[in-house]
Amino acid sequence: MIRLILVTIVVVIAAASGYFFFWPVPIAPVAWQAPPNPGYTGPFKRNTRLKDVVEMLPIGRHTGPESVAVDTAGRPHVGTRDGWIVVLDAQGKTPHDWVNTGGEPLGLAFDRAGNLIVADARRGLLSIAPDGALSVLADQAAGTPIRYADDVAVAADGKIYFSDASSKFAAADFRNSMEASVYDLVEHGGHGRLLVYDPASATTSVLMSGINFANGVAVDPAGQFVLVVETGSYRVLRYWLAGPKKGQSDVLIDQLPSFPDNVTAGRDGRFWVALVSPRSPEIDAMAMRPDTRKLMMRMPPSMRPAAKPYGHIIALDTAGAVVQDLQDPEGSYAINTSVLETGRYLYLGSLVMPSLGRLEKAKVGL
Repeated sequence: MIRLILVTIVVVIAAASGYFFFWPVPIAPVAWQAPPNPGYTGPFKRNTRLKDVVEMLPIGRHTGPESVAVDTAGRPHVGTRDGWIVVLDAQGKTPHDWVNTGGEPLGLAFDRAGNLIVADARRGLLSIAPDGALSVLADQAAGTPIRYADDVAVAADGKIYFSDASSKFAAADFRNSMEASVYDLVEHGGHGRLLVYDPASATTSVLMSGINFANGVAVDPAGQFVLVVETGSYRVLRYWLAGPKKGQSDVLIDQLPSFPDNVTAGRDGRFWVALVSPRSPEIDAMAMRPDTRKLMMRMPPSMRPAAKPYGHIIALDTAGAVVQDLQDPEGSYAINTSVLETGRYLYLGSLVMPSLGRLEKAKVGL
């Protein structure tokens, strides 16, 4: 009996070792040097400006209002995890299901004609007319499918800038876009792209590639540049549309203390960035250890480092300086993914909440 028990233990250990060290996973992690983490110091010094000021606006039976766009009538539109575009009235009440994209709508923005432009993680770049008619504007760029459209911004000249977060880890190949993003971030293989769609020619071009999870997109109201968030490297990149640096790119801000998500153009020259969750020392320590990251992805999701709820949004000026920093260490409005500034309010999006967040700017001194 003892011999049988010992043999069983050896077999179990061998099987477990074989699984954790040799079971195939769909990532080929790349070694990279994580930038220094400033933590909650300097311009990111811990505060509670976001605590107890966020109003919850229900979005019906849905969850995950990742992004929000407000039409000329003041009505917020949000995309949800189950494919619906939900519309609230101008007071932020009476949510109703408007259009289901048949995919996973993430980034939202209105064009000059009142069409809702949608970056849909599963279907590409979409346009929804005021009457609800849906059309696909782009599902490929430079001969490569758009596998994970993430965020979108419409320029004054009508051009539509949007991100393809990962050309390798398609949202459609996983249960949802959140799961796909984890694989791309862990691999750090530079599969993200910044794209532009020109309505005049109905063509899509690649402006930047090699981005480690291309996320939020914002256009400078003056038309000088477009911003794209590189979540996997904790920074915001800038691509120049005009001036002596036209066609070149640089870094607007890096060494952020959290994983950045969406970026939007606000008022008075501000650009708002939503910070999803504080950086993980464990994840940063594995940056130079590809084999360790592959081993981590063989573990059950419950055993991997998880996002920590921590409310945090910042505003940058055109030089990349932090001009506003609002935090809620308790994360009452959890995993906030976007910020939209209007004349009176800041609207907050989330990956997981059953409501849209809204706060009056006057309450935080804006």
